[in-house]
Amino acid sequence: MFLVACQVKTDSKITGDKDNAGLKLPDGFSALIFADSLGHARHLDVNSNGDVYVSLSKVKNGGGIVCLRDTNGDGRADIIKYHGIYDGTGIMVHKGYVYFGADTIIVRFKLTKGELIPTGQPEVIAKGFDHQNEHSTKPFTFDLTGNIYVTVGAPSNACQMVDRTKGSPGMDPCPLLDLHGGIWRFNDDKLNQDQAKDGYRYSTGIRNAVAIRWNNLENKLYAIQHGRDQLSQLFPEMYTDKQSAELPAEEFLQVSDGSNFGWPYCYYDGIHHKRVLAPEYGGNGTKVDRCSATKDPIMTFPAHFAPNDVLFYTGTMFPEKYKNGAFIAFHGSWNRAPLPQKGYCIVFVPFKGSMPSGSWEIFADGFSGIPVVNSPGDAKHRPCGLAQGPDGSLYIADDTAGRIYRIIYNGK
Repeated sequence: MFLVACQVKTDSKITGDKDNAGLKLPDGFSALIFADSLGHARHLDVNSNGDVYVSLSKVKNGGGIVCLRDTNGDGRADIIKYHGIYDGTGIMVHKGYVYFGADTIIVRFKLTKGELIPTGQPEVIAKGFDHQNEHSTKPFTFDLTGNIYVTVGAPSNACQMVDRTKGSPGMDPCPLLDLHGGIWRFNDDKLNQDQAKDGYRYSTGIRNAVAIRWNNLENKLYAIQHGRDQLSQLFPEMYTDKQSAELPAEEFLQVSDGSNFGWPYCYYDGIHHKRVLAPEYGGNGTKVDRCSATKDPIMTFPAHFAPNDVLFYTGTMFPEKYKNGAFIAFHGSWNRAPLPQKGYCIVFVPFKGSMPSGSWEIFADGFSGIPVVNSPGDAKHRPCGLAQGPDGSLYIADDTAGRIYRIIYNGK
C-alpha cells in the first residue's frame, strides 16, 4: 500500500445533498454521501484529523480496512485506499493505532502522523477465539484505564442440543457460556493475549451484542443485544407467528463486572416488560423461574430490529437535546414474517447521567429506499456503524451498498 501525506482542508462550508442522500431527518439536519460503493462496510471511526477508517466484512481491493480522507473540505472523501489482510466488523482509532476486530483475532496497525494509511505489520492484541458459523463478529470498545472489551457472540440461537431444531431442548448448563455469549476484557496494549488464558469474562448471558460502547462521561459500559429467533418455528404449540415476530425485545444493557443477562435460559418480553424462561428450558411464555436473578435492560426496542452500533454523542454541532444521548444503528430484521420487516434506521435515546431520560425516537430513516420491506434483500441500504467526527458530524456506515453517510446540522 502507498503512504499518502497531505494537508486536510477544513475551511470550506459543508452542505448536504439536495435530497439528503435519500434520508428523512429532523428539521435543521442534512445529509451527504461521504463515500460510496466501498464494499461491505461495517463499523467505522474518525481520527482527530478527520480521516475515516471503515471495517469491511469481506476483503475488497486487497484490504479489509478502507482509509478515507477529505482533502478539499467539501465533506466528501476524495482519497480512498484499502489496507490490511483481515476482514471483520470492529474498528477504532486508539492510542496511535487502528484496532481491528476480525472474527477470530483482534489486531492493531500503527498510524504515523500525517499519513492516512497505517504502517508496518499488524500486531495481535487478542487471539484464540473460536471459528463460528453464526455471531462470529468481534466488535469492541475501550475504557479510560487501559482495557479493551470484546463481544464474543454465542454460536447458537438458544443453546439447543441441536441448534435451531424444532422441539430440541436446551443444554443445561449451557457449555457455550464458558467462552461465548458475553463480553471479555483484555489489556489494550499487551500483545498476543489468548482468550482462554488471558481474557477476563466481564459479563455473561449476552447472546450477541454487535453494538458495544464505553460511555466516557459516565465511565460505564453499554451494549445492545440481538435477541433470539424463531420462537414459533421451534415451539409452535406455544407461540404464534405474530408473537414470534414481536418477541423477544432487543435489549439496551448497562454492563458491569459480573453482569448476567440470562441468555440462553431467558429472554426479555418487551410486551409484558419482564424476563421470562425460554421454552428450551421449561418456559411457557410467562414463567420467570431462574430469570429473576438476571439483570434487566435499561430500555428495550421492538423485536429483531438488529442493533449493530451505539454512539454517545459528545459533539457541539447538534442541538443541546442530543448532548450525551445515544444514537443507535438498527441494521433491520430478517425474521418478522408474517409482519413486514422493521428497523433499517438510526434512533436516538436521550440520557441524563447514566440512564435514559425519555423515550427513543427515530432520528434518520429512509435507508431501505422502499416503503415496505418484506425481505432484507430488498433494502437498498442497511445502517451498521456509527462514528462522530471532530466537528460533531455523525457518520453512518451501510454494509449493503458500501455507502458512508455524513449528517450535519445547519439549523438555528
